Amino acid sequence: MENQKNWMKIAVPVISVILGLLIGAIIMAVSEYDPIKAYGALFQGVFGGSYFLGETVRQMTPLILSGLAVAFAFRTGLFNIGVEGQLLVGWLASVYVGVTVDAPAVIHIPLAILAAGVAGGLWGAVPGFLKARFQVHEVITTIMMNYIALYTTNAIIRAYLLAPGERTEAVAKSASLKSVWLENATDYSTIHYGFIVALIAAAVMWFVLWRTTTGYELRSVGFNQHASQYAGINVSRNIVLSMAISGAFAGIAGSMEGLGTYQYMTINAGFTGVGFDGIAVALLGANSALGVIFGAALFGGLKIGALNMQSIAGVPTEIIGIVIALIIFFVACSYLVHWVVNKVNKGGKI
Repeated sequence: MENQKNWMKIAVPVISVILGLLIGAIIMAVSEYDPIKAYGALFQGVFGGSYFLGETVRQMTPLILSGLAVAFAFRTGLFNIGVEGQLLVGWLASVYVGVTVDAPAVIHIPLAILAAGVAGGLWGAVPGFLKARFQVHEVITTIMMNYIALYTTNAIIRAYLLAPGERTEAVAKSASLKSVWLENATDYSTIHYGFIVALIAAAVMWFVLWRTTTGYELRSVGFNQHASQYAGINVSRNIVLSMAISGAFAGIAGSMEGLGTYQYMTINAGFTGVGFDGIAVALLGANSALGVIFGAALFGGLKIGALNMQSIAGVPTEIIGIVIALIIFFVACSYLVHWVVNKVNKGGKI
């Protein structure tokens, strides 16, 4: 029974991806595009050379961390929709440290990443406190906190960090995650050492949730708050802690953009989308650390490959947006996939 359950955890996202790609091909055919040529260009855009691989890894780096933020909250019974806002405040905190602090790289980089994690954690703890103290639903407060984060970071940049071009100054080289060696190895892609940070974060999430007493308490509260309280677990403390840890992952995702991809922060007219994509990544990865990595790899590859698909096959990048939405839809409708698989296993007709 346990083996069948584990197998289904793998089958659901795999079948969802296949169905998403299949229906995407049908949409292309109806729209008079060649799906074979389009998917060939998509595949080439992901695996066609070291440059594309480097771009895919760079794209998936913040997605891993935002996916971990959502997945961690899910595992503890909470729905963190505020990853986008937590990412923004983490981005700003890392850039601030990267611009203003003078230290060697061995100190500067960890300090900037830590600042991002603390900023994101504090931002996430606010809706956690409101949930624990006043029973305000975290979906409402985290959505509201997204907009507060967007306009607050813009105001701080304008007041204290603004440089020509509606952005901050670039972070010091000692705070940069970029590497000349990595760039040369991937034909001058935008890859940086942030992917190592993301993998370490995934390992940390797994260890905290499954190998520590705190993780056991957090998961217990997520399963049943009343039973946990009866067992002597401090439910309120664990709700706040869960949202703080989730926010810390999101804040570090922001530091990957500030210290790695862009090296600065602009005044944002809107959201980056990375935080919201983390929800899809977590769903596809079944809220597990390893699953989030694979989910981020798929989404990152689709986003990078879509650019090549457009240039070679002439297919609009919005088609990939539709494919991603279809994949999320089928994962969300996992009960339908379960039903199909059970019918097949029993040899019955669908």
